[in-house]
Amino acid sequence: MTRIAINGACGRMAGMVLSHAQNDDNLEVVSAIDAPNSPSIGKDIGDVLGIGNIGVFVVSGDTIDSEIKEKKPDILIDFTTPKVSIKTAEIAAANNVKVIIGTTGFAGEELKELEKIITDSGIAGIIASNFSVGVNVFFKLAEDAAKGLKGFDIELIEAHHRFKKDAPSGTAKTLAKIVAEARGRNLDDVAVYGREGMVGERTPEEIGIHAIRAGDIVGDHTLLFGALGERIEIRHQAHSRDCFASGCVLATKWLAGKESGLYDMWDVIGLKD
Repeated sequence: MTRIAINGACGRMAGMVLSHAQNDDNLEVVSAIDAPNSPSIGKDIGDVLGIGNIGVFVVSGDTIDSEIKEKKPDILIDFTTPKVSIKTAEIAAANNVKVIIGTTGFAGEELKELEKIITDSGIAGIIASNFSVGVNVFFKLAEDAAKGLKGFDIELIEAHHRFKKDAPSGTAKTLAKIVAEARGRNLDDVAVYGREGMVGERTPEEIGIHAIRAGDIVGDHTLLFGALGERIEIRHQAHSRDCFASGCVLATKWLAGKESGLYDMWDVIGLKD
């Protein structure tokens, strides 16, 4: 039985992961951590999430260090904010606890810092912008298409619910990075985020990235390759967060068998060359 703690437990994504984990015979939820100002602190996380009392009470993120020392989870899962996730990784490393980070919105230097914490400490960790198995196969298809469709323009359109705070999405950033590197480009040099006014003709090198926020869209990503006379579109639509949660549970059970190393979902589902 793998013991897990979840930081950001009352959030949409972490809450779904916790619910799925609670129903898995190979996992035991031992700790639910949320923001210090959360109104759910002190309540049973099962009641908060509507899955029934599970005997695990929400604790404040201010006490995460002592909570990890007391509950001794095997894996600490984090869906919070970039700065909190970096602190979570530091605490996991200090306590020799494996870590899974599903937070998005990292700046480049923040992500490097997070990766360094995991690699330098010698713990096992997974960082993923998206845990859906379908999305990660989409990533692989995108890489192959970008290599094969030389001379095609690349545009990326993503759509999410009105409550999402970061844009573009972490998934969109990962997609854009994958196709840029497949073309031998640095994303920072070729990314164009939306267009307005007299921007001139599109350059062959640029990768257009466009974000839509509306209603309750769970997550749509469309990668468009366009040339004169034809176009190819690769699209993934998430109908619910279940695909992300089930993927995270899959990653959790996979990571339980690793002693050290920095991994991503391609490692989990066997897409690495």
